[in-house]
Amino acid sequence: MARKQEATDLQCALRACRGAFASVGFFSLFVNLLMLVPAIYMLQIYDRVLTTQSVETLLMLTLVVVFLFVVMGLLDLVRYRMLVRIGNRLDTMINGRLYRAMFRRSLFTEGRQSAQPLSDLATLRQFLSGNGLLTFFDAPWVPVYLAVLFLFHPWLGFFATGAGLVLLVLAVVSEKITQPLLAEANSEYIKAQELAASNLRNAEVLHAMGMLPGIMGRWSRCHHHYLAGQSRASDRGETLGNTSRVLRLLAQSLILGLGAWLVLRAELSPGMMIAGSIIMGRALAPIDRLIGTWKGVVAARGAYGRLDELLEHTPEDAERMSLPPPRGEISAEGVAAAPPGGLVPTLRGIQFAVPAGEHVGIIGPSAAGKSTLARVLLGIWPPLAGTVRLDGADISRWNREELGPHIGYLPQDIELFDGSIAENIARFGEVEAGKVVAAARKAGVHEMILALAEGYDTVIGAGGGLSGGQRQRIALARALYGDPVLVVLDEPNASLDDRGEQALRAAMAALKREGVTLFVISHRVSVLQGMDKLLVMREGQIQLFGSREEVMGSFAVKPVSPSVVGRTGQGQAATRTEGRGKEGGKALGGEGNDENRA
Repeated sequence: MARKQEATDLQCALRACRGAFASVGFFSLFVNLLMLVPAIYMLQIYDRVLTTQSVETLLMLTLVVVFLFVVMGLLDLVRYRMLVRIGNRLDTMINGRLYRAMFRRSLFTEGRQSAQPLSDLATLRQFLSGNGLLTFFDAPWVPVYLAVLFLFHPWLGFFATGAGLVLLVLAVVSEKITQPLLAEANSEYIKAQELAASNLRNAEVLHAMGMLPGIMGRWSRCHHHYLAGQSRASDRGETLGNTSRVLRLLAQSLILGLGAWLVLRAELSPGMMIAGSIIMGRALAPIDRLIGTWKGVVAARGAYGRLDELLEHTPEDAERMSLPPPRGEISAEGVAAAPPGGLVPTLRGIQFAVPAGEHVGIIGPSAAGKSTLARVLLGIWPPLAGTVRLDGADISRWNREELGPHIGYLPQDIELFDGSIAENIARFGEVEAGKVVAAARKAGVHEMILALAEGYDTVIGAGGGLSGGQRQRIALARALYGDPVLVVLDEPNASLDDRGEQALRAAMAALKREGVTLFVISHRVSVLQGMDKLLVMREGQIQLFGSREEVMGSFAVKPVSPSVVGRTGQGQAATRTEGRGKEGGKALGGEGNDENRA
């Protein structure tokens, strides 16, 4: 027997709202029954009041109808407000899970990332809160209205049923011809939005090098495809929608003619003729509204599909047992890794062990895999093979919220976030002034911050407000905030001047005194002076790994032969060398004639 597929988080959230949907359906029962009031009122006017000439009957009927309309209006208002709250409840139940899924996808998926899932959630919420969904609650009452027409006269029932079937066929045709066009147009819209967001993030480069016309042309082509697809879908949908409205009005007029013919044959009363026209209009209204709101139905269905796919393919992190605070021992066991979505490893056979408190410099030419190794060591990117262990435990098995305060990371591409400097340093947790100032002092940035107009309360944006060096030094303070036991710095001096580099070396010395495990990726020998060991990488593999003196000394003799590369994980390769110094310099940083580069 096939195993029943488990419900996704979005499906579970919708199921949790079933009781509220049932309540809306319950109120819809009375609303739709009260929709018969106008027809019954007209029936009584024509067949009772006009024949009896009774003003009292007219007055009483009118008072009852006014009361029933007030009740119907209140019930309709209640069910609409219930739908609004259902949409808000769904959003509240799923938005946290959705945000975490977006975050995980941005870590593990290659390509541009956007906040489109949040827009999809808004689209779904608005559909659930609007008149489009009410159409589906009203549609089941169409047979009831048709049954009343059959009670009036079979011919009225058959005529209304035929008109309803014609409109239903138009609704199905509208779905078939507009859904593919709307899906394609929406895909182009998402591409255009992502491209525009990317362009805005890189506005300085585009402006400086006059790239705006070309890059805007790319966006314009995507936007044009979206407009063209949207226009084609709207043209076809509006044609069918207009046809539906015309046919409904025509049917309401023709049923009056049919009713008049039946009145002339004495098979129907004048009141039933008028009431029949009103009831048929009510019976056909949900189908007509369904055609009119079909674009919203398609958009909501597309949004639901994308959200469901995202949540299904990005499962929630499993709750794990808390582990003791880490000491900082880290090891790599046969690690192979690639960027998210990549299948060709950029790291191969990485194996080494670093005890707690040791400082390791990672060097090598461009594209050697240094930044990839940093991300794998921190558990940002999962390895394709092998294991990275922190204090003997697979780093992916740690609770990230518990491990995060013990980790410090300064990426090569600095990202600060909208908020104050204090909030950025405190990692947007509770701002403890003492810890924030301590981290700033350790990073040598305390005086620089005090020199700003608002000091630690200076609000900075994600894209600007500070120089590159200032941003890098504040990001360093963020990495040192609290009591990290493992710190990884990727090109920490890329934007620093001499004073900033002195502060960086002082911070590294402080980490050494505190027994913090440190990995530093850099090309400058000056920053690597205090390293205990050096790890030399080339083409995704460890070429050398040993003490700083051994590795630097080996490059003054001969470079490593290819046969030695596979035996570098144990620190022994640093003593096996061939060749002369210039080639060795290239193995470090790609520039053998620059004594200040590693």
